[in-house]
Amino acid sequence: MADARFKLISLHDSDNVLVALSAVGPGDVPLARGQILSLSAHVTLGHKVAARPISNGELVVKYGMPIGTATEDIPAGAHVHVHNIASRYTATHYRDEEAGLADE
Repeated sequence: MADARFKLISLHDSDNVLVALSAVGPGDVPLARGQILSLSAHVTLGHKVAARPISNGELVVKYGMPIGTATEDIPAGAHVHVHNIASRYTATHYRDEEAGLADE
């Protein structure tokens, strides 16, 4: 169970976005590893924020899988959504090879 003190969660170690567990921001938000992330905008439950700067053209990673490509530079703490990423959504059962899960 998530610690109630924290409003953002990382779903996988390789993610470059955090997911809001409730409405949060703008302003400084404590993270589980003792860090503080300054959010530039209000985000609601389930929305993503950049855990670190994400460069234009870089993959946006959630659940350890690429979910889109940044269409502009995204600073740490910025809302990550359709306004600044191009979706790469593909049903996950097609992504086994990309995730290193393919049967070979």
